[in-house]
Amino acid sequence: MFSRRNGHQSLPRSLSVLVYLLLQTHSCKGQSQLIAPSQPIVATVGDDIILPCHLKPEADVVAMTLEWTRPDLNHIFIHVRRSGQELLRSKHPSYKGRTSVSIDELKHGNVSLKLSKVKPSDAGRYQCYIPKLDTGSVIELIVGAASSLVISLSGLDLNKGAVVLQCASSGWYPEPEVFWLDGEGNLLSAGPTETVRGTDDLYTVSSRVTVEKRHSNSFTCRVQQNHINQSRETKIHVPDDFFEVQSSSSSTTVGLAVSLAVCILVILILGFFVWKFSKSEISRSSLSNRFYTEQ
Repeated sequence: MFSRRNGHQSLPRSLSVLVYLLLQTHSCKGQSQLIAPSQPIVATVGDDIILPCHLKPEADVVAMTLEWTRPDLNHIFIHVRRSGQELLRSKHPSYKGRTSVSIDELKHGNVSLKLSKVKPSDAGRYQCYIPKLDTGSVIELIVGAASSLVISLSGLDLNKGAVVLQCASSGWYPEPEVFWLDGEGNLLSAGPTETVRGTDDLYTVSSRVTVEKRHSNSFTCRVQQNHINQSRETKIHVPDDFFEVQSSSSSTTVGLAVSLAVCILVILILGFFVWKFSKSEISRSSLSNRFYTEQ
């Protein structure tokens, strides 16, 4: 009897739990959410890009308030729509004329933001938010810029019979790293990289390295920025004859120094004999004058 009663009592409980779970599932399915990519969006300076964000399940949000913000700014609003119109007064000054959304896409719950002429200062975290549905999502924008580079002969090191190479590149963001490699791909020891940040927030980098004669005499300058996965490199080949010229120049310099020292020594010796001769002449003249005076 106990077991039968227990079985009859457990049946309504099982049904109630099942109904509860079904209601929760139905409730979750009906709840709207804004979805944005979890991976950062990478953009290049000057590009027009899209910050993706869409409502799931789809719904017409044309008449709803839509807010795009950047929480890290003092004036956080980037793009705001209310009652079907964009509110320009509440917009951050640096974004004026550079943001837009598609009305046709808003009808399907796509609230993605188009950002034109991307600047380095645009890098950061953005949030799309619909107050009525109390849902939002965050997306990160990484901004980068890369440029070509130039290698040139900067100077000579006559003591080592070596040459000094310089690599320069401008128009980078964020600040990149500079590496020098030999013909076999080995890193070369170079001086500190000189970095200058311009008024446009872009970086100019310059690096020098002193190289001696090697098997291939091929050298590579590589500038890279890992955050935006950008890398540029260029090579230069220094002929063997050039190093030989530097070595002969060094020998010539040493020869000239030795010759100069010998010349100075000869001049000093000649000067000494001229002085001795002059002194002897003066003595003879004095004796002659004394002889005539006594007579």
